[in-house]
Amino acid sequence: MHSKPHPSRKRPPLRQVAVGLAVALALAGCAVGPDFKTPVLPKAADAPYTETALPTETVNAHGDHVGPAGVGQRLVNGQDLPAEWWKLFRSEPLDQLIRAALEHNPTLDAAQAALRQAQENYNAAAGTTYFPSVNAQLGGGRQRAILSGSTPNEFNVYSGTIGVSYTLDLFGGERRQLESLMAAADYQRFQTEAAYQTLIGNVVTTAVQEAALRGQLEATRELLKAQETQLRIAEKQVELGAHPRAAALTQGTLVAQTRAQLPPLEKALAQTRHQLAVLAGRFPGEGGLPEFHLDTLRLPTELPVSLPSELARQRPDIRASEALLHQASAQVGVATANQYPQITLSGNYGTQHTVLPAMDIGNTLWGVTAGLTQPLFNGGALSAKRRAAEAAYQQAEAQYRATVLKAFQNVADSLRAIDADALALKAQADAEAKARESLEVNTRQYKLGGISYLALLDAQRSYQQARIGLIQAQAARYADTAALFLALGGGWWNHPAAAGQAGG
Repeated sequence: MHSKPHPSRKRPPLRQVAVGLAVALALAGCAVGPDFKTPVLPKAADAPYTETALPTETVNAHGDHVGPAGVGQRLVNGQDLPAEWWKLFRSEPLDQLIRAALEHNPTLDAAQAALRQAQENYNAAAGTTYFPSVNAQLGGGRQRAILSGSTPNEFNVYSGTIGVSYTLDLFGGERRQLESLMAAADYQRFQTEAAYQTLIGNVVTTAVQEAALRGQLEATRELLKAQETQLRIAEKQVELGAHPRAAALTQGTLVAQTRAQLPPLEKALAQTRHQLAVLAGRFPGEGGLPEFHLDTLRLPTELPVSLPSELARQRPDIRASEALLHQASAQVGVATANQYPQITLSGNYGTQHTVLPAMDIGNTLWGVTAGLTQPLFNGGALSAKRRAAEAAYQQAEAQYRATVLKAFQNVADSLRAIDADALALKAQADAEAKARESLEVNTRQYKLGGISYLALLDAQRSYQQARIGLIQAQAARYADTAALFLALGGGWWNHPAAAGQAGG
């Protein structure tokens, strides 16, 4: 049976210990090392994206086979990009596929898990940085005491202790380490956003690639059908003696060459479908994916273009690189603080009871201690670690500048591609129309005996090349429009969940 505490016993000065810890926390207000500031871009970053001015509107392309890809596009400088930018293509199947990918893609799931890990690492460090460590220890045992000339006595011993300890962060080493972990969490947050945008971009460009392959397959099959019809005519003419056998052989060779183009296109289409399935988090054999055709996509007529001065706050890769720079800056502070003394305060309070057959002896124990650790000699290791941390910061700074330059290059390249794609499509549309007209004229003349068979073959080849080139030019306009949206950052800052992050 345990005895109650004696009224005359004084409790340990736990209140004084708590006050002392609070005072110590208040004193730990400065942190050595550099205070991180968001990098300021040079004035050149405010200049236009391209060296020479771009037209504010692209040309229109007209033609029987051009479709929606031929519309003109207008660059709207300073207009913000919507978070769901892929909806500007006005394709419901594309929207559904992207939503499925965002929900089921394992790469995105892995990035989100890595973000949660970084955030919990920060939370764990924050708990030990801002609060003292409090531990309880309970113990109990049975002992035997044998005194000289007496009967052995067996008794129970019970103990309970509460210990409080805290390392004073006088020079900010722990806070700099916490700052480093916070920057690591920021880095992973922007890496997750970059993975999000990359996934969307991959789905869009893969869907466009599928549409382009379907268009090329359709054009090649139509051409093959026409060539096979021409081959039957040539063989009939050979039978009638109107043309030599060589004419039919030449046409047969052309048919075989065109037919040989089908398997590679079919393989590429199947592989593209497989890639779409994996992006959506499905197995390639599951099926259920929508089919994409160029004439079902709509080209955005207005292209929002962020101002150059805003790009660094909107690109996830730039923000991630900035977070790495912040982390490197904090590590300089950690290495600097390690060169200064560390003070640890600790206090404990506990009781111990010895239960004898006829009595219960209780003792109360408490103590307050303070310890100081000052590095005296370490062979220059701490100074070397600080210099290494400073070099790592310089490396991160250079990598940040490289990331910014690459981002501006991406936007400049995309803007030039937008203009060039429109011109290329117009040229291809004109070439396709002329090649088709030339083929029709040559076919009529050949039937009348006005031209040789070789002239007809040249017209067929020219039309085939022009038709395939037109389809590729159509696909390029869609793909490079998506590339521009990605180069501008993808509009993630306009998503409700990201409110305030673009400017922070």
